[in-house]
Order: sequence, then structure tokens, then C-alpha cells
Amino acid sequence: MRITQGTFSHLPDFTDEEILAQITYCLDNDWPLSVEFTDDPHPRNSYWEMWGLPMFDITDAAGVMMEVTACRRAYPDHYVKLNAYDASLGRQTTALSFIVQRPAEEPGFRLERQEVGDRQIRYTTHAYAADRPVGERYGRS
Repeated sequence: MRITQGTFSHLPDFTDEEILAQITYCLDNDWPLSVEFTDDPHPRNSYWEMWGLPMFDITDAAGVMMEVTACRRAYPDHYVKLNAYDASLGRQTTALSFIVQRPAEEPGFRLERQEVGDRQIRYTTHAYAADRPVGERYGRS
């Protein structure tokens, strides 16, 4: 099962040229960007590690792409995503977010069922990768 998070999750992975086009679109709308990475892409894990600080002052798409490339090189077996922020409503709101890198192998999730009081059943997901230690979840074998 492939991780489908973000604005373009229904599309095939973007090429670098397509990523650059989205960066340009964001900058044309005055949306600063940030790069994040994780080895735990659980759908409820909204706190990925930040790659540097949000790029409020970068107005050149090539500069943002340079940071994306640096993060990819540093974490080749992690998920990497770009976030764009829109402050036009008086608060920092995520306007766009999409994955720009994923590990070569994505082990997926399993559905766990738990029976609780009054014959209720609860379900949750568990990432198979989370069975391995942090930093080794998508490591090369």
C-alpha cells in the first residue's frame, strides 16, 4: 500500500521539473515553503522533522529546489515533503503540501481490531515499518 498524503496524492510521483513548477506557483502566490522528512509516515503523524527553517525569504524556485535536493541526499530512505503556507487570512495556514520523495520500498500498514466494552470494536492502523527502530525503518538491506 502506497502512502497517499498531500495535495497530489492521487497522481503519480512528480518529476523534478514538475516539483519546480509547483514551487514556482507557490512563490508566485507569495506562499513561503518548508521541507520536512520522516521515516514514520503514519496518517496521523502530522509532525515530521523540519529540514532547516521555513523559507520565508527565498523568492527563487531554484533555491527552494536546492533545499529539497539537499534533504533528499541527507535522507535517501525517508519520505520528504514540501509545504506551502498562506498567511493571507491573518494566520499561517497550509495552502499546499505534497510528497517529493518516498523510500524505494513502502511496506504499508495493517488494520488492527480491538474489542472493548459493550461489544464495541475499535480499529487502528499500524505501519509495518514501525516494527523496526527509528532511523532503520526504510534502511537499505
